[in-house]
Amino acid sequence: MFELPKLPYAYNALEPFIDELTMTIHHTKHHAAYVDNANKALSGTPFGGAPVADVVMSLDSVPDAVRTAVRNNAGGHLNHSLFWQMMGPGKGGSPGGELEEAISKKFGGFDKFTEQMNAAGVGRFGSGWAWLVLNKGELEIMSTPNQDNPITEGKQPILGIDVWEHSYYLKWKSNRAEYLKNWWNVANWDFMKETYVRLIG
Repeated sequence: MFELPKLPYAYNALEPFIDELTMTIHHTKHHAAYVDNANKALSGTPFGGAPVADVVMSLDSVPDAVRTAVRNNAGGHLNHSLFWQMMGPGKGGSPGGELEEAISKKFGGFDKFTEQMNAAGVGRFGSGWAWLVLNKGELEIMSTPNQDNPITEGKQPILGIDVWEHSYYLKWKSNRAEYLKNWWNVANWDFMKETYVRLIG
């Protein structure tokens, strides 16, 4: 059974970039619903006690009758469990270390990287995510629809930004680009650097 993880900071901790009401609704309503619906969909299947990442990576083996529900809701649980850790109060800036070196080498500098990430988020039609992933040892920017996660394509997420309207609409209205521009002020590079170092082994 999946459980809703506790936020690692207060609901108002990401102000003024992400407002308290958005964080409260996002966590206690949207993420909680993904957890509840995923648990219902997986009840009675062999995946009932499996880690969420294992479930998402094994979608082809999930019973047909519940596969779409599992894809959407287990995916939503996985994505948000990562997303909360990818943000933090008093964060932002640039990553430094091996990750920044790799980003600069791949994308021509940190500023160009954030521009490309923002473009991936703005360019995602409808709801979805913008990601920095490791793909066969190489950094790559991509986006996914709905609650899909890059691990279903064999890619490892390092950084993901939620571009569903519920993640920004109360504060930024329809201005997704401004939300993305401001999101970098809460980027928890400590978490992303740890992820990157672990993945490159």
